[in-house]
Amino acid sequence: MITNRRHRVVVVGGGFAGLQAVRGLRRDPVDVTLIDRQNYTLFQPLVYQVATGGLSAAEIAMPLRAILKRQDNARVLLADVVGFDLDRRDVLVEHLANGGGPSRVPYDTLVVAGGSRYSYFGHDEWQQHAPELKSLGGALDIRDRVLAAFEAAEVETDPAKRRAWLTFVIVGGGPTGVEMAGQIAELARNALRRDFRSADTGSARVLLVEAGPRLLPAFPESLSRKAARSLEQLGATPLVAHTVVDVAADSVAMQRQDGSVEHVEAQTAVWAAGVTASSLAAELAAESGADVDRAGRLMVRPDLTVPGYPDVLALGDMVQVEGARLPGLAPVAMQQGRYAARAIRARLSGREPEPFHYLDKGNLATIGRSKAVADIKGLHLAGFLAWAIWLFVHLFYLIGFQNRLLVVLRWTISFVTRGRGARLIVQRRSTGDTRVPWVTRGVRGIAQRVENGTRVSP
Repeated sequence: MITNRRHRVVVVGGGFAGLQAVRGLRRDPVDVTLIDRQNYTLFQPLVYQVATGGLSAAEIAMPLRAILKRQDNARVLLADVVGFDLDRRDVLVEHLANGGGPSRVPYDTLVVAGGSRYSYFGHDEWQQHAPELKSLGGALDIRDRVLAAFEAAEVETDPAKRRAWLTFVIVGGGPTGVEMAGQIAELARNALRRDFRSADTGSARVLLVEAGPRLLPAFPESLSRKAARSLEQLGATPLVAHTVVDVAADSVAMQRQDGSVEHVEAQTAVWAAGVTASSLAAELAAESGADVDRAGRLMVRPDLTVPGYPDVLALGDMVQVEGARLPGLAPVAMQQGRYAARAIRARLSGREPEPFHYLDKGNLATIGRSKAVADIKGLHLAGFLAWAIWLFVHLFYLIGFQNRLLVVLRWTISFVTRGRGARLIVQRRSTGDTRVPWVTRGVRGIAQRVENGTRVSP
């Protein structure tokens, strides 16, 4: 039977890779369905600024439907992907917006870009005490905890307990950890300096814990040293060669190289260490028989297809490409998304695509006001110039003209006044809870309301 049905492309995940794949097919004769569990895309490189009150949630997120409203061949489906039937070419979904039960979404070509999450190295129980800094919900939770710690220090009369409230432990010395440590140090010593009457926010301890021998291991050693010095100038303390062995409600235990263990009394901890692939990688591996590595990443062919299934492509942080060792960075995911669109277009034309090749444009990390490091094609920069490059690059890749304008305005005001305009605590716990008195339940719903621009009352 002859049918005029167009080629169906299903893309799972509306992050950097998935969204680039969808946008790359906007002029092709295909029908694209983008499936995501949340209705917005998040600019993850700036999530830490939401966590420290520098930006609001709506300024680094944008509704998927708003991005694709002029792309007539694309539709958005809000649902949870729970599995795949690769032989029947179906994606299995649940929790549809109308409350509907399990359903199947058919495809001709499948693109899976499920991303990744932080790994607690087999200690998922630590997450309740040290939330991750990779999602909007996590950023809002961290913001509540950080700001609440200063509030608690203001009313605490016991010097030892006050010191614990003013101690912040960030686990992980990569770019996210370095950026978060610098931001909390600036928040304590600049933005909040005159806001409190009893608590001396300038005495806050910010400890950045890294298991390896230096910070920013993906950067040249000279830039790692400069980043460490910049953090020390801001008042943060890098602790390299320290491995976190326990995280409790009011303390963090760290093991030194000599085997001794130090217990730090701290009411606030943030997790930015280790990465493990999305559970969708394991689902694809179980269905296809493909291998996964120690981080749970799916092994894919050089053309990003799943072995044995040329109609299934997997992208981003959840995959490991055969014969290549790629960093888990946004530029990699974006380039893979654009490549996936080109590969689909080539196959529809009867051609086989060339293997994926990553163009490394360099690494950037900011530490604080006018402080950053940059490794660009062998050119090593630090200080104001690196910071200016970091600002430009992040504004360029931020989605939406309105978001860019608002972020520029926020950054300008913050630079001039050293203030933070989004220092909101959005949810309180019951008074009987002795931990940080703010809940994490419902944070995802709050994030969605905040990103839609609606007011959230405590």
